[in-house]
Amino acid sequence: MGWRHISLVLKELYVKIGRNIIEMYVKLLTIGGILLRNLCGLIMLTLIVLAGCGLETQTLSEFYPKDLDDVTKITLVDGSTGNKKYTTNQVVIKKFLNQIKAITFIPDDNQEERTGWRYSITLYQQNERTFQFTLTEIEEHYYHSKPDIFPIVDEFYENGELTEE
Repeated sequence: MGWRHISLVLKELYVKIGRNIIEMYVKLLTIGGILLRNLCGLIMLTLIVLAGCGLETQTLSEFYPKDLDDVTKITLVDGSTGNKKYTTNQVVIKKFLNQIKAITFIPDDNQEERTGWRYSITLYQQNERTFQFTLTEIEEHYYHSKPDIFPIVDEFYENGELTEE
């Protein structure tokens, strides 16, 4: 074995080691790239979630897109029975809206979709439906209310001057 042969073996070994180092470097870059992409995705998801958490506490008056004084009909549906009642009596409408218009709706921390509701309330101006909400959902977002809106709506549904449909 001469120096020339030893030189070729060392050169081949150097190339293999270099190739292995390059392959390891490429793998690290790939893993790093995946991690970087995942990190960027996580950052984007966090920003989207935080932007979605931009729900604000509002009253019914603030949610309603028009003037509550112009409501001409209210329909209530009992979510447990499906029974529907309504009124077009302006005195009854004003009294009910005065009871609920200042109730504060506070966004729930948990915005996961839910099934079922106790009461659905629909407001009309002339014969045009202008707004619909349940006691816990407004515009596809979930809320709890202060004071609790349920007893007011329940009393109105059970004892108010409403006509069954």
